[in-house]
Amino acid sequence: MSLQVQEILHHEVSLFQDVLVFKSTNHGNVLVLDGVIQATEWDEFAYQEMIAHVPLMAHRDPKDVLVIGGGDGGVLREIVKHPEVNSVTLVEIDEAVIRVSKKFLPDMAKGFAHPKVKVVVGDGFKYLKDNVGAFDVIITDSSDPVGPADVLFGEGFYELMKRSLKEGGIVCTQGECQWLHLPLIKQVLDSSKKLYPTVSYAWASVPTYPCGNMGFILCCDEEGRDLSKPLRQFEADQGTTRYYNSGVHAASFVLPEFARKGLGL
Repeated sequence: MSLQVQEILHHEVSLFQDVLVFKSTNHGNVLVLDGVIQATEWDEFAYQEMIAHVPLMAHRDPKDVLVIGGGDGGVLREIVKHPEVNSVTLVEIDEAVIRVSKKFLPDMAKGFAHPKVKVVVGDGFKYLKDNVGAFDVIITDSSDPVGPADVLFGEGFYELMKRSLKEGGIVCTQGECQWLHLPLIKQVLDSSKKLYPTVSYAWASVPTYPCGNMGFILCCDEEGRDLSKPLRQFEADQGTTRYYNSGVHAASFVLPEFARKGLGL
């Protein structure tokens, strides 16, 4: 996937990574971290809706939600659409991502302004260690496993997330592309199965990501849970979402045969 650059809007090297925003000819403003496209205004909703609504709708009654990463604010925007949620905490290590997104990606970043949202600029590892048994749903919206996001794909991180869940809690993390990263995905799934009795993999179509799709790893500390079945749904006529619905939720867990076999699911 290649995008034509119309104008460079912002570029800086933060304490953690290279941060670039450009205006494209056909996809709106584009956020790039360390040379990798993170979001475009054209199709960001597909990723943001799925990583947020799939775990939230699979939970019986999500009250307290933690987002690690997600400094563009898109996941926050989706979470606060759920009236059941009482509080959302976002922990982002790089303040530059938050600052730049508020300026150049305002439709995504509008979630920051919601009264239920608390923002912590800091290390997700430390925050998890300090908050045991505190959250119904934990969403990790990370970039690829290089740079500051590398540690978010390790077994130690998944163990910390498990300790921070309430009973029956659900974890959902960015799960890479089944066409390109099958061995890495299998490694994370296998290590997660050592910690969680229920582990699943879902995916969504996101055109500007590699091969046009992005996966999600979902873990629950309750045995026998079917995370592919939403326990609630948005009213169809509310116009709440542009990608997610209950049918897409269930279908997202259906994998092509090569991926199902390759991941041992």
